[in-house]
Amino acid sequence: MTSDDQHFLDVLSEYSHDIRRFTGSIFDASDRHFQNVAAYLKRSLPEKWLPEYARPPPPPPSPHPITGDYIHRLQDWVSKNRALTAALVAFCGTGGYLLWREGRKSTRKRRARRASNGARREVVVIAGPPNSPIVKSLSLDLERRGFIVYIVCSDIEEEQQVQGESRADVRPLHLDVADVLGTQEAMERFNDVLLRPHVAFAGASPHNLNFRGLVLVPDLMYPSGPIETVSPELWSDALNAKVLNTIAVTQAFLPTVCEFKARVLMCTPSIVSSLRPPFHSVETAIVGALEGFTASLRGELGTLGIDVVSFRLGTFDCTHVGSKQHLQSRAEPNPFLWPSTARKLFAANYVNQRRVAQNRGLLTPGGAGSSLRELHNAIFDALTQKHPRRVWRVGRGSVAYDLVGNWMPAGLVGWMMGVRRVALDPSSEPQLENSVQSWEKVERAV
Repeated sequence: MTSDDQHFLDVLSEYSHDIRRFTGSIFDASDRHFQNVAAYLKRSLPEKWLPEYARPPPPPPSPHPITGDYIHRLQDWVSKNRALTAALVAFCGTGGYLLWREGRKSTRKRRARRASNGARREVVVIAGPPNSPIVKSLSLDLERRGFIVYIVCSDIEEEQQVQGESRADVRPLHLDVADVLGTQEAMERFNDVLLRPHVAFAGASPHNLNFRGLVLVPDLMYPSGPIETVSPELWSDALNAKVLNTIAVTQAFLPTVCEFKARVLMCTPSIVSSLRPPFHSVETAIVGALEGFTASLRGELGTLGIDVVSFRLGTFDCTHVGSKQHLQSRAEPNPFLWPSTARKLFAANYVNQRRVAQNRGLLTPGGAGSSLRELHNAIFDALTQKHPRRVWRVGRGSVAYDLVGNWMPAGLVGWMMGVRRVALDPSSEPQLENSVQSWEKVERAV
């Protein structure tokens, strides 16, 4: 291509650029002109000058209309009911915060502290019958969380039950409180285990164990029935097994508790002791004695900076550790075996109360309860928190029935439990016998 040709192409490109710029300016001026004309026509002509068929369709309504009228109404209502609005906001905010906090508590991981070499070092002792579903589930849960768990055993059979769990860190601790010398020797061996340096594996640095706490879970089986039908032998056995044995075990561990600043946890049933219904004198008296002992122990150890925690338990579902049963289950007596006088006076009310309690899952086996995980988490928190609460209410009914028993009249509570005044005239005797027969039908159905 020659230089003349190149010059000619350059001239054409300049003209094409000028043409595009000129036409663009014309189009822009035309658009502004038409916009001005349209705006003038819109201002000058009436609103409905076009026929109906030529008008554009109206815009569709919003799928979720939130008109200003509703907002104005809400604002007016809030301004007129400021106190109620503040109460609702406070209630919802507090409730949401409590639910959020409880959710965090239930989901956070709970693990026992370990030694620097990764070995277990926290020791917990559980004093209670090894065949109890509460003791069994609690020992397995604490072992899973990293504790070394000792279960107090009074004979060889209980030691075999503990060893049958096949958990290396769930160990029996033979302690027969009836043998004073044997108890001293057992405690000396236990203290030696705590104070002796341990080597977890070859080449690991030695570490010492730490006694974290003593968990007292007295036997939760209580006899029931009218006072005149509970023999002195039953009273003696219940007091020895549940009160005196608990006190003796606590006395044996007190020197170790004071040395390691360990905590003492007392677990007692709360529904019967709160409602104090008739025909449950043994449980009411024993739980009251244990609570009095716990209060006195808390006052004494509190001067040393040692925490004593009381657990007031409701009902729990023990399905995964055995048969589904009530926490406060007991062998129900047969009214037919009572003396004739007691049967005439108390059989009807006893049957009615048992039926009402069975329907509500309170005093008889079979009632659905809370998950045992609530108890596990509460026990762990009471052992590890820096400042634990003095009283923990855990399980279904532990809070509600405590309020009912403390604030409602005893007569109203008895009426709610099916207890009625008995007429002592002879004509009422067949009615009582019919009630006993109906109790037998309920027993057979169960």
